[in-house]
Amino acid sequence: MPAARFPLPRAGADPGRRRVLAALLGVPVLAAGGLTGCSEDQAAPEETGPVELSVFWYGGAKRAELTERVLRLYTDRNPRVGFRITWQGADGYYDRLATQAAGGNVPDLIQLDDGMLTEYARREIVLDLSAYVADHRVDLRTLPPGLVRYGQVDGRTVGVAAGQTTAAVVYDRTLLRRLRLPEPSTGMSWTEYVAWARRVTRVGEGRVAGTMDPSGDHRAFWLWLRGQGGEFYRDRQLGFGADALTEWFELWRRARSGRATPSAALVEQAEGGEPTRQLVVTGATAASFAWSHQLPELQRLTDSELGVAAMPGPVEAQWHRASMYWAAFRGTRHPALVADVINFLTNNGEAGTALGHERGVSPSLAVRSFVEGSITDPAQRRAAALGAALAARLGPAPSPPPQGHLRVRALLLQAAESVRGGETGPRAAAARFLARADAALAG
Repeated sequence: MPAARFPLPRAGADPGRRRVLAALLGVPVLAAGGLTGCSEDQAAPEETGPVELSVFWYGGAKRAELTERVLRLYTDRNPRVGFRITWQGADGYYDRLATQAAGGNVPDLIQLDDGMLTEYARREIVLDLSAYVADHRVDLRTLPPGLVRYGQVDGRTVGVAAGQTTAAVVYDRTLLRRLRLPEPSTGMSWTEYVAWARRVTRVGEGRVAGTMDPSGDHRAFWLWLRGQGGEFYRDRQLGFGADALTEWFELWRRARSGRATPSAALVEQAEGGEPTRQLVVTGATAASFAWSHQLPELQRLTDSELGVAAMPGPVEAQWHRASMYWAAFRGTRHPALVADVINFLTNNGEAGTALGHERGVSPSLAVRSFVEGSITDPAQRRAAALGAALAARLGPAPSPPPQGHLRVRALLLQAAESVRGGETGPRAAAARFLARADAALAG
């Protein structure tokens, strides 16, 4: 969509800026340069005149509304700072960023996901925030350590989580009640989950299938690998071999033969991740796979009540995962100011309240606690409850995926589709994927 500008207001004091939310949270407030927690008392880095920062993110209209509101809060407290905002849907977002990067005119503050963080860091498009983190100008001390690590590439902090999310099973609670069947539960094994899905299809007399087929879903495969002590990546290479991928494809081949999943055509329609095409929303399946922070959006698309559970397998296979990151352009003329905006988005209690859980639960545990009572949307509350239930059981975070990850994801999807369509056997598809994926990572 076209860029929108927040008019630069006149310089002046903000009388509301002295209210310190850190005190409400019980977070100690130290001397200047120490822990700011959720404080609003810290001024932005001094600039000689009015500054307009450009901000670019992907998402829907609701995300835009909330993000614009929070940026206005920052301007209220720092009247010399305004924002020129641009946002769009996920489709084409990285194409547009690539064009901007080629021209050297990337916005000052951008939103990235873990599929692109490493690439943008190694291409030196994003700013190394390590110095700001070291002296707490970007204060990450209230974030789970695993979430901090998941924003580091080659030991440098290059992104700060904009929210935390969980890979999850989203299911049609209304349908399951009507069929008098149990809901999928956190801690089910993958075998148990497939058996549950077969039962749903059978009891529903084939009018609805039990589950989406995730054989091409890198999230599901990654967690399946970690549940067996493996990893998707080891440094800059794949962390698994042909045997593991063949076993994964075989699991879902048996699920299809047992009618646990719908037709290949329906599965392929939903594989792009577009919320409106999720099979649990269209009524084609009783369950789909999504990020937990997507639950409110999915809920708005159906009259059925949706529930959410962790992905099958051991909870320890999951980790404190960034739904997306805030990152600064390496060529920004205002690096300290952009870092301060990131700190505000991360640690300010009022900002956290305004953002809600649209990008996932707040990355800061202190802000998360502060905003908990202000969340009224039932779907947001269900997603947050899942995150809270899993928090103490999550495993160690891996490094963000290496450069080439998006290509690897696409190759996995192609391999799964070839097996699903009967064009290739599981082992042949696995061998072909490994050869092509190794080449993608090497390039």
